[in-house]
Formats: sequence, structure tokens, C-alpha cells
Amino acid sequence: MAVATDDTFDTEVKNRPGLTLVDFWAPWCGPCRMLAPTLEKVQNEMGDKVKIVKVDIQENEKVAQQFNIQNIPFMMLFKDGNPVDQLMGNQPKPKIEKMVTAHL
Repeated sequence: MAVATDDTFDTEVKNRPGLTLVDFWAPWCGPCRMLAPTLEKVQNEMGDKVKIVKVDIQENEKVAQQFNIQNIPFMMLFKDGNPVDQLMGNQPKPKIEKMVTAHL
């Protein structure tokens, strides 16, 4: 999984063609840490269909504010650089895959 910062978010997400799933998280967030292995499985199984990018909101407040991230974990799906869908909380793999597949 890739990591984006305030400085690299446009390159990693907004200027990228195709689907990008952004995981907004923080190191102190227990549910965020529980979600990480699920996202790794999604990335491994879906391969090139979606790129998963993690954004630590504690370190990258600008991006978190830009998308008004209030609660974490929060996943936002981008298609060709534009937000198209979102999920909040520690979601099961099938639900995440269903969201991604709906936008292929």
C-alpha cells in the first residue's frame, strides 16, 4: 500500500487515473489498525484494479481538512482523481470489495 502526505496527495490520488481507495487513519486509532490487514488483502486480491493509499490524518491535517474527515477509519474511493464513494469504520472485506467493484 502506498502512503500519501499533504505534499504527495495530488500525485498519489487526485492526478491518478483509475480507482484509488484512500484510507484515512491515525496510529492511535484501534479500529484503524484492525482495518489495515483487511485492506492488504483487498489490495492483494484486486491487484491493479485499485490502488490503496493510506493517509495519516495526525501527520497530514491539510488533506484531512480538505475532505472534512471527522471520524476514522474513513475510506474514500476516487475514480480518475474525483471522490465517488466512501465507507466509515472498520468494514469487512466483502463490503469494501463491493464498493470498489461498483465503480470499475
